Amino acid sequence: MLRFIADAQARRTPLRFVLYWGKGLRTVLAAPEFACLDFLNTMMARVAEVHEPGVDVTLIFTDTHAALNGHSRPTIHSYFRDLELAASQHKFKTCLLSTLMNAPGLLPDELPEAELPPDDLLAELRHSAAKRFKGEGSAEEGAIRYFQANLLERKVVERAFPGCIFITFNNRRLRPLLPDMLPIYYMYSVRRGVSDKPWFLSEDCLGLTPRATQNSDELSHSPPP
Repeated sequence: MLRFIADAQARRTPLRFVLYWGKGLRTVLAAPEFACLDFLNTMMARVAEVHEPGVDVTLIFTDTHAALNGHSRPTIHSYFRDLELAASQHKFKTCLLSTLMNAPGLLPDELPEAELPPDDLLAELRHSAAKRFKGEGSAEEGAIRYFQANLLERKVVERAFPGCIFITFNNRRLRPLLPDMLPIYYMYSVRRGVSDKPWFLSEDCLGLTPRATQNSDELSHSPPP
């Protein structure tokens, strides 16, 4: 990560960040998503204070994962349109993961083999799928397809965003799902001590208002493992 930062400083270019943004049951954003965007914006403002060229942030909407989980195309599009508008208010860019997967020149020359996840990782993915997977087949089958999709998607993302720092709300046990060649920045999602993904949080679970902004002193660099 330090090498990426030093390169941006030497070139006097914005420090570039990219992250995945998923979808839960909602068709539009709610308080947790807005709080996450505000929290992320607070972090980026602090970076810009010490790096004059500023920052460049792209949210990759994982519509492929939403489809795998059984969400309908209209609800996926509705949610992404809402995200795109809210992100633009912070000058964050957005794109669809499916668009990257179909872009010329981003797929690796050799596709990864359809391997099974290690037992410990499969157990974690299966636990998550049991709560959220509504697609075809069992939760375990959904977890395995999710793992295999990520093995290819992470290679496409690192080709599409060279020189970027990858932000994640996941814990370190899910590192195998993320781009190999990009440094990973682990952070809380909506405020210090909360690393749950905002799109899975209920609208009122944190007592947040739709445009709640977290204090800058609540910023944390890394959630507990």
